[in-house]
Amino acid sequence: MTTKHFALVIFILIFAVASGCSRFPGKPSEADKWIAPSEVLNFDQLYGENCAGCHGSAGRFGAARSLNDPLFLSLIDPDNLRRVIREGVASTSMPAFAQKFGGQLTDSQVDFLADQIESQWGNPEAFNPVPLPAYREQGAVGDSQRGAVAYNSYCSECHGAAGRGGEKAGSIVDPDFLKLVSDQSLRTTVIVGRRFIGKTDCRATTNVQPISAQEVSDLVAWLVSQRPPALGSESALPSSQSAITP
Repeated sequence: MTTKHFALVIFILIFAVASGCSRFPGKPSEADKWIAPSEVLNFDQLYGENCAGCHGSAGRFGAARSLNDPLFLSLIDPDNLRRVIREGVASTSMPAFAQKFGGQLTDSQVDFLADQIESQWGNPEAFNPVPLPAYREQGAVGDSQRGAVAYNSYCSECHGAAGRGGEKAGSIVDPDFLKLVSDQSLRTTVIVGRRFIGKTDCRATTNVQPISAQEVSDLVAWLVSQRPPALGSESALPSSQSAITP
């Protein structure tokens, strides 16, 4: 190849690159550009990196409560959902995700996560008009003795005598379980159940009648009374006795 021919080939290549190619090989496109973690506003990415490990890859069947549950989302209001994501839940495995509380997410990302959970998985129109009790306890506080009566009426058929497990469902007074969950988590479960594993909600019970708001509070009080005392607390048993009682 002569020098003239070689120069012509180089000119053609340069012209083709300049006029016909949108980018050079190896140069990232706009879609491929690196985004700072604090700027990510992609639900699949944010949920997958921060929530799926506990709540399940599609918002269900994780170790923690299903978030892909329209009934749960009709119970918890947007402010409470944001608060839980932002601040976490003390003394449980639910951490705070907002940066100001020690997490990795900005306020915008927390808001985005909460908005997307509600818009993608919520469906408040899908339920019958039986009103749900309030997400948080309101009015008269629960009474554990009344709760024991309510338990026998609504729960014992599945969970057995005194909550220790039956033919249809396991124990709900297991001390390790009760130490891991918050009072609010117990209340939420009593109200909305865990329908993906067969636990009915407070509107449809084995007793036919829905559980009233007061009975929900009473049931939670009874469950809390079964929780073993924390070691070192004034109510803890002496070291010669088991701290985990039936």
